[in-house]
Amino acid sequence: MTHDHSKTAAEPPVILLVEDDGLLLMEAADTLVDAGFRVLEAPQADKALTILERHEEIDLLMTDVDMPQGSMDGFALARLVAHRWPAIPVLVVSGMGTPGPHDMPDGARFIPKPYAPTTLVRTLRAFARRAA
Repeated sequence: MTHDHSKTAAEPPVILLVEDDGLLLMEAADTLVDAGFRVLEAPQADKALTILERHEEIDLLMTDVDMPQGSMDGFALARLVAHRWPAIPVLVVSGMGTPGPHDMPDGARFIPKPYAPTTLVRTLRAFARRAA
């Protein structure tokens, strides 16, 4: 899959948001849409992988760590995405403490919850520029 570097300003970065808390998912999605991202949503890791397989336009992945109803948590998802889709930067968020040395794939970023919307937007914008 080749990344076309001539992405126009009219095409917002596409972010896949993986969060099992419906309210948090909605809030994060609203924040990102307001900031000019296009948002795809998944309630857990398995659904996220299905979406990644169907949408090659995804530029970024943001995932929560603690997702009881999927087959894997956010760290496992982050590692899998880094392996299968190395061009997609991963942002991991969690209210459960900081990641251990082997939790995160290379290049992934971590933001503790609760996070400020501005922090989220700033981090993802920096990522989007790196990916572009």
